[in-house]
Amino acid sequence: MILALLSDDADAKGPTEWGEGRHGVGPWEGEWPTDEKYDREMLEHGDTRNVVDAYRYWTREAIVADIDTRRHPFHVAIENFENDANIGTVVRTANAFAADTVHIVGRRRWNRRGAMVTDRYQHLEHHADVETLVDWCVQRDLPIVAIDNTPGSIPLETAELPEKCMLLFGQEGPGVTAQARGAAVMTCSIAQFGSTRSINAGVAAGIAMHAWIRQHADLKHSWP
Repeated sequence: MILALLSDDADAKGPTEWGEGRHGVGPWEGEWPTDEKYDREMLEHGDTRNVVDAYRYWTREAIVADIDTRRHPFHVAIENFENDANIGTVVRTANAFAADTVHIVGRRRWNRRGAMVTDRYQHLEHHADVETLVDWCVQRDLPIVAIDNTPGSIPLETAELPEKCMLLFGQEGPGVTAQARGAAVMTCSIAQFGSTRSINAGVAAGIAMHAWIRQHADLKHSWP
């Protein structure tokens, strides 16, 4: 019922996400391409994945390899000490903006449903605790930028984000831990104007990543 209300054309092709068959394409029409990046089974049976049209029928390995040629030099870390349900959304957004790697800090297990299978195309790292993450960043000269609405934070809207950095997010509720804030070169806040004390962690991550994109990304390389 919901799908019927959203579109008058149930057979439309394109990279949407409103259910299998809605965003897929059927078997390849005409002579098959010979390039190894194409998946032979998909050429024969169709491609129902939620990928942009440029990657239709490509193997997962070929897609990851292509993204790797133009990943951005920012990383994303999210603390997962209470099994945060927003991690899937963060991973999906990081994939959309071609972040280098998403780092899960704390619990190794997380709910992948919100990632919409994008975790198959996004590099992921796990760190047992904040100290391990900080050491990883120090070894790579990667400054940490915490995102949290705390006293003394710098407005994200006016902050100059390092081109190479680790954007660090806390989990829903407690936000970024004190230990993580202490390791950051700066903490940035997101301007709010309503009654709520905070916004969803997944939404905050998307806003911060897009702030980096606005400052540093070459928009000629984005999909139309």
